[in-house]
This record gives sequence, structure tokens and C-alpha cells, in this order.
Amino acid sequence: MSSTPLFTVFTPTYNRAHTLERVRASLSTQTCHDFEWVVVDDGSTDGTEALMRGWIAENSFPIRYFRQANRGKHVAFNRGVQEALGELFVPLDSDDACVPAALDRLRAHWFAIPVDARDRFSGITCLCMDERGKVLGGPLPAATVDGRPFEVLSEQRRSAETWTLYRTAVLRAYPFPEYPGERFVAEGLVSNRIGRQYLSRFINEALRIYYDSPDSLSRETIRIRACSPRGAIVCYGEAIELPVRMPLRLRAAINLSRFAIGARRIRDALPYAAKHPFLVGASLVPGLVLALRDRAVCRK
Repeated sequence: MSSTPLFTVFTPTYNRAHTLERVRASLSTQTCHDFEWVVVDDGSTDGTEALMRGWIAENSFPIRYFRQANRGKHVAFNRGVQEALGELFVPLDSDDACVPAALDRLRAHWFAIPVDARDRFSGITCLCMDERGKVLGGPLPAATVDGRPFEVLSEQRRSAETWTLYRTAVLRAYPFPEYPGERFVAEGLVSNRIGRQYLSRFINEALRIYYDSPDSLSRETIRIRACSPRGAIVCYGEAIELPVRMPLRLRAAINLSRFAIGARRIRDALPYAAKHPFLVGASLVPGLVLALRDRAVCRK
């Protein structure tokens, strides 16, 4: 590997010492060695630091480890982007893995984009498979599809997990907002903002192995968003304005109302309601019903 790697593989982690070996093992078998592994520990208390220090001492491939007070995955992500040395940034969660040729294939597809067109692209998006090898969401209709991510996903009615490589410079221009006291901002907020300005090349290859862990953030999505309402309101408020299918915009409006009502932050939702009064108006009743249900969930 050169002194400046092509890839920064980034893993945010919190109390995942029991799954980090899966990430490390998949990186140790990569056929492309032009990468570093940056891990940002969001205040783990389970021995993660000792584990990471041991792997760093082994020196089998470049690892840089950073520790912060528990502030949320989005804050760890911002730190990882700032620390990255690689031109290309590959987020890989602390309970997932990737196939041995993953970085090689991402590199090949990135450099297949003509040099004079690359500035129009934020990166590459590939498919995921589950731990049994099943491709999530099925194949794409072509070997490659270029487009704004939210438009491609909407047009193809895809909701399954994907995996995206980004240009590090693009991510630095679009950091996650950080709200005092809140520990979660959805990844979709940043990916949608980037998608308004850049294309992504979707490739018909499953390179990430997705594990549905019992302690994953996605399993606590309602409680987490309810406890971080400002981030949720901004994410869903901006999603209303995306040029996607109406059912998706209505769903975003319902969630906007849901978290604004649930957190008693109606004022934060007013700018979006003023621009889309009919859409937000139609979302108020279902949003209220869901907000009341969320309160019951959050009390458990």
C-alpha cells in the first residue's frame, strides 16, 4: 500500500467487540491491499479498545483507531471522514463483512468512469447479500445504472440494503448535522443531500454481506428517532421535496408529522408544512396515531 491509500474503510462501533472480528477477517482477505481501516469507537465499555490495540500491534494491515465519548454513529462518521487518508471512503458497519474481491471490484468500477465525467459522481453503489448468499432486493436491470440514488431506488422500487462508496472530498462537504443531546441522524439525510448534486453508479454485484444482528440500530429505529427528533424532522422534511414517487413522499410527510408531534416540536416542522401544505395536512392524522403508538413503545 502507498503512504496515501486509495481506500479508507471506515467502521463506527459501540460495544461490538463480539462482531468486529468479522469485519477484520473480511478485510484481511481483500485481494486489493490499497486501503486503511479507520475505526471510531463511540464510547464502548466492552473491551473494544484493547481488542483494537492488539490488532494494531499485529500490523497485518494499516489500522487507525480513535475513541470518543458516546455521541452517536453520525458523530463518529463525521470523525471518520475527517481522519480519512483515502481518496475513496467505504463505510462498513461493525457487524458486517464484505467479499474478498470487494475493494478490487469497487476500484475497477470507479476507474471505469471516464476521467472527465468523474466529478459528476459521488461514488459507486453495489448490492448486498445476506449471510446465506441471497442477494437482497434481487438484481438490477442492467450491469450498471447511473443516476441520483433516490431516483434510482424510487424508479426500481428498491428498499433493500445497498452499499455505497463515496469520494471522501464529497463527504467532507456534506457532514452530518450534530444536535446537542441527540445521538442519531439517519444516513438518508446525507445521502439525499449528496444525491441532489451528484450521480452514483449502481453496479449489479453483491459485495457486502449484511448481517441482521439482534443489537443493530435498525431494530430500535422508532425509539432512537423519537429520542432524536430534530434529526428525524430534518431528514423527513427534506425527503418530502425529493423527486420520487408520491407514496414515498407521503410516507416521509407522515413520519415528519409523527416525530414533530411526538416530540412536541411542531414549530420545527412548520417550514416544510408551509411549502407542502396539502401533503403535510394529509399526514397529520396518521402521524398523530403513530406518535401516540411511539410513546407507548418508548415507555417499555
